[in-house]
Amino acid sequence: MTEKSPGHASIPATATATAVRAAAAAAAVLTVAAGLGVRAVSGGEVAKYAGDALYTVLIHTLVVFLVPRVRPLTAAGTALAVSWAVELAQLTDLPAELSRHSTAARLVLGSTFNAPDLFWYAVGAALAWAVHTRLTARRTLAHV
Repeated sequence: MTEKSPGHASIPATATATAVRAAAAAAAVLTVAAGLGVRAVSGGEVAKYAGDALYTVLIHTLVVFLVPRVRPLTAAGTALAVSWAVELAQLTDLPAELSRHSTAARLVLGSTFNAPDLFWYAVGAALAWAVHTRLTARRTLAHV
C-alpha cells in the first residue's frame, strides 16, 4: 500500500508507519523523562498529578506505536480507558498485592485508589489528543 500526494512520488505505507513508530517511541522516551524530571524538581501533589497525566500520555504513545494509523481520538480514548481501568482495579486488592512483590507492578498498576487521579488521566488524554491531532494535521499538510 502506498500513500500518494500531488507532485510527490508515492510513499510506501510501511515507511510512513515506521516514521510514526519512531516518533511514538521518541515521544514515549520524552514522556518518561518528563515524569522523572517532574519528580526530581517538585514533590507532593504537583509531581503526583503530573505523573498521572503523563501516565496516560505514555499509554497514548504506546497505542500509536502499536497502531501507527490510529486516529488521535481513538488513541486518546484507549489510553484514558486503560488508565481508568488500572485506577478502578485499585479498588480491589489485586494491584496492592502485586505491588508488594514487584516494583514493576507498583509502577504500572499502583496500589491505592485515588478518585482525583481519574481527572488527571483525562487531562493527560486531552493533552495527548491535542498534540497527536496537531502532528497528524501537520503530516497531512506536508504530503499535500
